[in-house]
Amino acid sequence: MTLPARMKFGTFMAPFHQLGEDPTLALERDLELLQWLDYLGFDEAWIGEHHSAGWEIIASPEVFIGVAAERTKHIKLGTGVISLPYHNPLMVANRMVLLDHLTRGRVMLGVGPGALVTDALMLGIDPATQRPRMDESMSIITRLLTSNEPITHQSDWINLTGARLHLRPFTQPHMPLFAAAAGSPAGMVVAGKYGLGVLSFTTPRGGETLSDFWDIAEKTAAEHGKTVSRENWRLVLHVHLAETREQALAEVRHRGGSYWRDYYEGVMGVPQAFEAEKDDIVAEWNARGTWCIGTPDDLVEAINRFDRDSGGFGGLMVQQVDWATREQVMHSFELIARYVKPRFQGSLVSLEASQRDAERVSLQVRALREDAVGRARASYEEHTSGAPTAGG
Repeated sequence: MTLPARMKFGTFMAPFHQLGEDPTLALERDLELLQWLDYLGFDEAWIGEHHSAGWEIIASPEVFIGVAAERTKHIKLGTGVISLPYHNPLMVANRMVLLDHLTRGRVMLGVGPGALVTDALMLGIDPATQRPRMDESMSIITRLLTSNEPITHQSDWINLTGARLHLRPFTQPHMPLFAAAAGSPAGMVVAGKYGLGVLSFTTPRGGETLSDFWDIAEKTAAEHGKTVSRENWRLVLHVHLAETREQALAEVRHRGGSYWRDYYEGVMGVPQAFEAEKDDIVAEWNARGTWCIGTPDDLVEAINRFDRDSGGFGGLMVQQVDWATREQVMHSFELIARYVKPRFQGSLVSLEASQRDAERVSLQVRALREDAVGRARASYEEHTSGAPTAGG
């Protein structure tokens, strides 16, 4: 096993909410879930940015994080992700540094090119320019965060003159930085070029293996004199757990099928991966190992499989989907916290060793205990037999 001694667990919260429900209440459920994860001891939560298509309703992860930070105590909160081509890099850096101070170092900056083409088109951005613009923006953001020298930069979409951060970061040298890598290797290239962490799906969408994907980051890092660490590689996986696999599948079968058919195939235009009725989609993805819908043991097995396939990674982020009842979603995360997290965070090592030690000497200990009890009883009887009786 090549996983770190204490693997990180968290959620990747786009979030996905089906049409037809009150969006205000949906946002409140998202905040409530983060409070629950904070209580359960999850390490991280990544919050998305989207502006169209109906399902993902958080337009500003920074604003959402500001609210979530007031309702939580320990969990780290990241932008998952800020779509850099939509923003001036100086404003991105200044907003994140402000959050870094307000949260006393609990924020992380995750960046990407923008997932929804409909977002880019509303802003008049050619989708073909999004990934080069992400790279250009990140080059400026890293300089702003690491140097106090003023930056002047002119391009077809950025105009900075003597720009520098107003506040220096609370976290030194700066908050953790991550790049998203989903539909193309561009995120891995940016991560390697600037020495960033990585947020990627367990199944790269371009057909590469996880190991191939990481090789891109390492090769690019070497070319630019940087290093990348597997401990800063977060894999994102669709997960829903219950006491049995049958129960877990039943809980998400219908809404999970709608999520894939209506959002990914309908809204995103993702080609149909296989022929299936809507209510059979979840079971098919599960059978292929792309999702993990089942029991805590199933998730433990999946993590070990991804460890083997990838060569090691640093954290598992659960793709949050509003595909079951509130109580079922909460319970799924509780099962992860109680029965999965401890197996990958070193929480059970000493306890299990202590139990094995006790079992090994159990007969000897029993004999000693019985001898001690017998001696105590004999001593008591000897003492009481020689004592004067009342009235004697």
